[in-house]
Amino acid sequence: MIRLLIADDQQMIRSAFSMILGAQPDMEVIATAGDGEEAVDQARRLRPDVCLLDIRMPRLDGLEATRLLAGPGVHDPLNVVIATTFDLDEYVYQALRNGACGFLLKDSSPALLVEAVRAASTGTTLISPAITVRLLSRLGPLQHGTPADDGPAEALTERELAVVRLVARGATNEEVAADLHVTLATVKTHLANVQRKLNARNRVEIAAWAWRTGVMAN
Repeated sequence: MIRLLIADDQQMIRSAFSMILGAQPDMEVIATAGDGEEAVDQARRLRPDVCLLDIRMPRLDGLEATRLLAGPGVHDPLNVVIATTFDLDEYVYQALRNGACGFLLKDSSPALLVEAVRAASTGTTLISPAITVRLLSRLGPLQHGTPADDGPAEALTERELAVVRLVARGATNEEVAADLHVTLATVKTHLANVQRKLNARNRVEIAAWAWRTGVMAN
């Protein structure tokens, strides 16, 4: 069961997200919060599998709450997904720098919301497709666990590079598998190998490395 904390300053949004996610057979909403300080306090106390945070909240905004729960230097960080009305690049970029492993717009479909939460619970990153390529094509080095600019510790295979390029364009694991005519398990194995070789924490850092180092131009 995926245990969730939902934080948003609007009661209607908290209720809507709770209804959508709580209806899933593998999810349970264990807490809600109306501001960032309350969200951080409850998250530290309850240790949910995923924290779903808004950006603009009173007392403490979602970006700072994310840094406190999942940012560089945090021992045993939590999985944070940002759900916001605003897709400004500065917000997306800061959220990822602060440790978020997902970024969605509030008008995303319920199916995408559910998918993002499931992905976050397993350490996989999902960013709203509307902003993925736009963001990652301009993404600079991240602060935590950033792959070294001088290359991976071990050379990537051609198949691993093919997976990286698709991931950097925003493809899901299922889409990568279909495009390369391999199984989902094979894709996951390739991604695990790439993360190890690049010392990357998640697929966002893999994609950032691909755009930053010219892999996408090859």
